[in-house]
Amino acid sequence: MRRRRRVVAAGLAVTAAVLVFSAPHVSERTEAHMEASGSDVSAGRRAVVPAELVSAPVRIADAATVRLLRRGDRVDVIASVNSATGAESSAARVVASGVRVADVPRPGEMSWDGTPDGGALVVLSVSRATATQLAGAGSTSRLAVTLC
Repeated sequence: MRRRRRVVAAGLAVTAAVLVFSAPHVSERTEAHMEASGSDVSAGRRAVVPAELVSAPVRIADAATVRLLRRGDRVDVIASVNSATGAESSAARVVASGVRVADVPRPGEMSWDGTPDGGALVVLSVSRATATQLAGAGSTSRLAVTLC
């Protein structure tokens, strides 16, 4: 009986050690949050600026480009401004820079509307302010992404 307890105790200790070393450390989580929220690093100390990240579904004009994306990729979202006549002008602006792809819905999940120029959805993890900018740009412009 005593030997069985020792074996079980040793097994639990090994399991606990594996869990401790395989889990991300708090500092890694903090760095990832800071990177996503755009926090600054000054004088060797990190100042954490809390930024609530939200999921923003964005329709990208070129569905083939969206098929190249994977969860975790970093992208820049670019808006090509439409003129009053509906023709696209050469003016383009970066709406979101270095944002993380949270999800890429498959075509069967209603991400593509079936038309050649209908585009496809991609879900981005961004701050609330950036989500607002993306929504505004998506209603007035055609959006494209570039991989970072």
